[in-house]
Amino acid sequence: MESRSLRYFVAVAEELNFARAAERLGISAPPLSRAVRKLEADLGITLFERTTHSVRLTPAGTVLLAEARIALDALQAAGRRAQRAAGPESKLVLAIKADGDGGLLDAILTRHAAEPSALPVTVRLSGWGDQARLLRQGEADAALIYEPFDATGLDSEPVSVERRVAALPAAHPLAVRDRLSVADLAIPGVEPGRLDGLARYLDGLVEQYGISDLAQLLTLVELGELVTVLPESVTLRYPRPGIAYRDIPDAPPATLTIAWPQHSRSTATAALVRAAASVAAASEEAAA
Repeated sequence: MESRSLRYFVAVAEELNFARAAERLGISAPPLSRAVRKLEADLGITLFERTTHSVRLTPAGTVLLAEARIALDALQAAGRRAQRAAGPESKLVLAIKADGDGGLLDAILTRHAAEPSALPVTVRLSGWGDQARLLRQGEADAALIYEPFDATGLDSEPVSVERRVAALPAAHPLAVRDRLSVADLAIPGVEPGRLDGLARYLDGLVEQYGISDLAQLLTLVELGELVTVLPESVTLRYPRPGIAYRDIPDAPPATLTIAWPQHSRSTATAALVRAAASVAAASEEAAA
């Protein structure tokens, strides 16, 4: 299969409309339709169910869409990594969200610098949930990222596990209590011990309020616009008189991981992962 055929297929699969897909690709619909039919003939399978009114993916098409996205991301990532390698100085790019390192970034970088395979590390601050995308697109070599995240095409190792706490406006009626439950917070779709509902809730806050960083999120809490749940390490670094942080024992723990592309063979990236694992082990021993 050629990469162009895969790009054409992905465009149609995402738009489920040949005319819109053709416009997105900057070509006319007839050659796009021919290219998709040729791909189907080459593979010996049907990728789309077509009627005069709709286009739907077949089960085979659904599988190919997932694999094609990975393959196209890998091609794009290979080009970007090659461009970075051709630069005047070899370095690693570590993606993190601001204040999303569990307070361990300095220790990890210090431990990494002592590794024989270490390279200089450039920290790239990313937006909410962008770290995995940066890895898949070749714009970063590793990332510190809290679970859950889309791990497609990535490997990861846990770095730290910590409690989550509720962040409430100081004047909130629940702020008079020392401990709360997930049910007390009445967050839609969030159940005790479940990460998926909590992740959807947090993503929804980001989209609804256009949140780009922690400072904006905490300001909205202070203003009484929302309540949220955060890793304990974040709250310890950001005491605010207008916010009450309260324990929620039945909330799922916050697991910080270091992630990297599955196909990476970089010894420097491996050294950074070893450094993170070493810092994680030291933190566990200190907490024991």
